[in-house]
Amino acid sequence: MTQAKVAARIAAQVAAVRGRIASVCREADRSPDSVTLVAVCKTFDAGTVKHGLAAGLADFGENRVQEAQAKIPQVGGGRWHLVGRLQRNKARSATRLFSLIHSVDSERLAHRLESVRDDRPCDVLIQVNLTGAEMQGGIEPAELARLAAVLDRETGLTLRGLMTIGPMGTDQQTSRACFRRLRELRDALRVRLPNQPIAELSMGMTDDLDPALVEGATIVRVGRAIFGARSPAPGS
Repeated sequence: MTQAKVAARIAAQVAAVRGRIASVCREADRSPDSVTLVAVCKTFDAGTVKHGLAAGLADFGENRVQEAQAKIPQVGGGRWHLVGRLQRNKARSATRLFSLIHSVDSERLAHRLESVRDDRPCDVLIQVNLTGAEMQGGIEPAELARLAAVLDRETGLTLRGLMTIGPMGTDQQTSRACFRRLRELRDALRVRLPNQPIAELSMGMTDDLDPALVEGATIVRVGRAIFGARSPAPGS
């Protein structure tokens, strides 16, 4: 496929995703402007991501710090989000590369980010595991208040909200229940920690975008519906 055709395909798919967001938001009596679309571009090269940038995308998501280090300078634009698990030994690089880290899931990681951010602002979300699937990562809901308090009292990190990965292969009602629970947890934290700007709900991907939006997602992480099926990861 020529680069012109790739660019046209990505532009059409970006428009379709934005249309889907707008349609669901209208039905849910929300403004589409309240939703940030993060285009997850893990395993896609910088040239492909540039087509997304040209199509009007502003926010991009990566799973791995190492891949982002090589790709971000080549793309030359956009705001970048870390949406995958963060290893503590990559924390310093993460604070320099990403506008928002979605996957803080332990006190040790929070303290590590604080120790390496060198007085740079560092905006984070706490990842909460609401499915019980260990491979998805995140803390248990019962641990959330404690971790949030540590972020607030013992670090200079800015807690912007919460993130979760929804249940895989389930119906919309099950997905909605999961996302509703994250919203309730967010709302409770806002009461506990009024000095933190806890507004964001990062939830919903290609397959469960609609129920996430209905339940109040402010950030959606969409990859396949924009860029297509992922290429094999380098070295795989």
